[in-house]
Amino acid sequence: MDNDVYGHVNNVTYYSYFDTTINQYLIEVGGLDINNSPVVGYVVSSSCQFRKPVAYPDVLDAGLRVIKIGNSSVTYELGLFRKGDVDVVACGQVVHVFVDREQDRAVAIPARIRAALERILVA
Repeated sequence: MDNDVYGHVNNVTYYSYFDTTINQYLIEVGGLDINNSPVVGYVVSSSCQFRKPVAYPDVLDAGLRVIKIGNSSVTYELGLFRKGDVDVVACGQVVHVFVDREQDRAVAIPARIRAALERILVA
């Protein structure tokens, strides 16, 4: 399903890889319970630059860092690499705004998630 009619990973699929990378980090390190947490992160902005084509079944590694943390928002930078390769195949940015699930309003980033984000914050 990842490959398109041209035989390489379709552009929209990279956004799925970004989303998976971010959520895995928030779940494993930040303690986010995606099903029951009263606060969740909504993607409000995203971009991707495609550097080299890849095709399934290529194995990819993902790099994740934070470049900005606000009261309720965070900006991530991501890079995707072929396993064992140092050249980036795609890189991008994603902005999350944390919201109260029931009120659907922006709220402060929860302390445990903020601490996890600060661990990967770069200047």
